Order: sequence, then C-alpha cells, then structure tokens
Amino acid sequence: MSPAEIPAKTLTPHASAVRQRHSLRALKLNALRLIFLVSFLAVWEVASGRIVPEFFLSRPTAIFARLYEWVMDGSLFFHAAITAAEALLGFLLGGTIGLAVGVLLGRSRFLGELLDPFIMVFYSLPKIALAPLFILWIGIGMTMKVVLTATIVFFLVFLNTYSGVRNVSPELVAIVKLMGAKERDILRKVVIPSALTWVFAGLRISVPYALIGAIVGELMASNRGLGAVLVAAQGQFDTAGVFAALIGITTLAYLLNTAVRFAERKSMPWVNTTQDAEIRI
Repeated sequence: MSPAEIPAKTLTPHASAVRQRHSLRALKLNALRLIFLVSFLAVWEVASGRIVPEFFLSRPTAIFARLYEWVMDGSLFFHAAITAAEALLGFLLGGTIGLAVGVLLGRSRFLGELLDPFIMVFYSLPKIALAPLFILWIGIGMTMKVVLTATIVFFLVFLNTYSGVRNVSPELVAIVKLMGAKERDILRKVVIPSALTWVFAGLRISVPYALIGAIVGELMASNRGLGAVLVAAQGQFDTAGVFAALIGITTLAYLLNTAVRFAERKSMPWVNTTQDAEIRI
C-alpha cells in the first residue's frame, strides 16, 4: 500500500501534532520579526535628527509620508510598472535564451568545449559596462533596458542550466537510451527534470540582477521608472524620497522573487510531496 492509500485516520493524530508545532514555530518567528522591525524603526526614528543629521538619515515617518504621497498621486505605480515591465521582459527573454543555450551546450560536449573560453570571457565582463554600448546601438528607450537586463540574466541562467545538464547521471541517460528513448525523450523525461533545481537556482539569483539591469538603464538614460525617481530625489537632496524609491525597488524585487518561487513549486511538485511525506512520518 502506497503512502497515498494509507487511511487518513492513521496519519491524522501525528500529522496534526507536527503541523501544530510548525504553526506555533512560524507564529513565534513572525512575532519576533515584527518586534524586531518595530524596534528598529523606533530606534531609527529617535536617532534621526538627534544622533545622525536628518539630511543623511531621514526619519521613517517622513519616508512613509513620501510613499503615501506617491501612492495617492499614482506616480509610484506608474514608475514601478515601467521598471517591472523592463525587468520582467528582460528576465523572461534572458532566462529563456539562457535555458535553451544551457541545455544545448550541456548535451553537446563538443560545442561546450568549443565555446567555453568565449563564454567565460563574456561572463567575466561586468555586464553593466555594456550599457553605454547598448545606448549607442539601440537608444535610450525601453528596448535598451530590456536588452541590458536580458544580457545579465542570460549568463546566470545559462551557467546554472549548463551545470545542471552536465551533472545529470550518465548511467541514467544510458539506461533510458537502452530502452529505446530518443534525444527528445531523454531531454523531456530525464535531463530537464533533473536540471530543474539548477535552473530555478539560476532564476532566483537572476531576479535582483534583472532589477539591477533595469534600474541602471534608468539611472543612465531615462525620465521614467523607479531608477529615474531615485535620480530625481537625489538631485533634489531629498533623502526621504531616495529611501522611498529604494523601498519601492525592494518591494518589486520581493514580488518577482515570490513569483519565481511559485513557479518553482508548480514545476517541481515532487519537492512539496516529499515535504508533506516528512510531516506525516
């Protein structure tokens, strides 16, 4: 009888106790986090203007007032939507190409060995340094930010995918081949599922870098987006505005990370199944 066929009554008492302990632990952690956050903000509020000049470290109340002002006039959502579109399009473009090239070179030893030194040279180059070149080639519109973001994301996803494909068990691939599987079947049934952990690790790492690409592009040449808001606040010596823009960028990064983790859970359901089984044991 498989674990899924075991009657719920035989699992419920122990599972309930374990889940209750997990819930209590999560509640305790959240309470401690809230206490830490409130204490940190209170100390910051007191220190600003008394210990540290408010010009250098604005008060939290002033920062949230500025955020409220931007929310009310809609400017925060307008600029955040532009930055999110640039980061998301670049993330999807760079991630898709990085995944495809990583699988291709991972499965072709000859191509991998041939292109490896060239890839490592380009990987070693700080991608932000390409921004002036992209401005000359493409201009200062949204396309430039998307291409810059995609270039940054590509290498991170490609290297993780390539490593994941190369680490697939050769014995498993050989067994599947003996069973008559074609390359398409090997990719679909063995290689990609085995490399998914590496792929999503690369995608998670790429999220902040995708925002970096979009923000840097806006810092260099744009009057829209959170990067432009950041530059405008800095130009006006508006410390509260700078902190408010940083909070907006951080919130956007958190939302993108959450989306990637959600996609990871949906793409690898066996991970959640394993965790549930551990709770029942």
